Amino acid sequence: MITKKITECQEHVLVNDEEHGEIICTRCGHVIQDKIEEIGAEWRSFENQPDRGRTGDGTYLSKHDMGLATIISRSNKDVTGKPLSSGMKNTIERLRMWDNRSQAYTAGDRNLRQAFSQLLSLKEKLVLTDAVIEKTAYIYRKAHERRLTRGRQISAFLCATLYAACRETETPRTLKEISKSSTVKVKQINKCYRILVEQFELRMPLIDPIVCVSRIANKAGVSERTKRDAVNILKEYETKETTSGKSPMVIAATAVYIAGIKNNEGFSQRDIARAANVTEVAIRNRITAIREAIGLA
Repeated sequence: MITKKITECQEHVLVNDEEHGEIICTRCGHVIQDKIEEIGAEWRSFENQPDRGRTGDGTYLSKHDMGLATIISRSNKDVTGKPLSSGMKNTIERLRMWDNRSQAYTAGDRNLRQAFSQLLSLKEKLVLTDAVIEKTAYIYRKAHERRLTRGRQISAFLCATLYAACRETETPRTLKEISKSSTVKVKQINKCYRILVEQFELRMPLIDPIVCVSRIANKAGVSERTKRDAVNILKEYETKETTSGKSPMVIAATAVYIAGIKNNEGFSQRDIARAANVTEVAIRNRITAIREAIGLA
């Protein structure tokens, strides 16, 4: 029951009549609003399922049909729940087959279906969010509309769009990690990525090395104190030296290693390098520069 002041009456007491879809006043009987849409669950399930929701999933760019295609149920039961006859089962099975084929009739639909199937696999391997996946699908669809994917390997172009989406959303994923998860060579991904940047005139933001610290520290198993010290080292380093043109993962790994030495964690360069998926040589080359910049011995 809701109390609300309006013009017809000094103070109406409003009640929602769910049966008739109206909001009425219990004092004067005035109908405030009618034909209200019911937003609750259905009173029954039309597919004999416990879920009584009125709608299905929302639309997604990461699905080749955006989630708008129809699907024939596999239950082999009619609306009353009775099993179908043998002849009707054969008919429904043929309808299912043609319905499935019609959803990817053109070459473009088959391209999107194959690409987004691989995208879902990469999502699980790289532990990516839905926002990154949707951004990847958006970029890939734009490239597909311009026919940039024609004559090129689907896996390589998909990995390039995924890397571009990670860069735009500032998600710390490197080319090596994407290449390892997809079995596509880094050189092929780089080639497709350059095409995307040139054709769409992308302006990618620089990755902040501080974002990578937490990921490296969790993989290496360092303490929270070392993690905080690594962040402080990076903040001080960024105020005195520019990080442009340098690998953010290498800088973050070096800061974690220096902080670990400071707190006597006992982690080797190999442990930090494996956690960051970089080489030990890259960390050694960056240690001197960071120490000199922040004044560490």
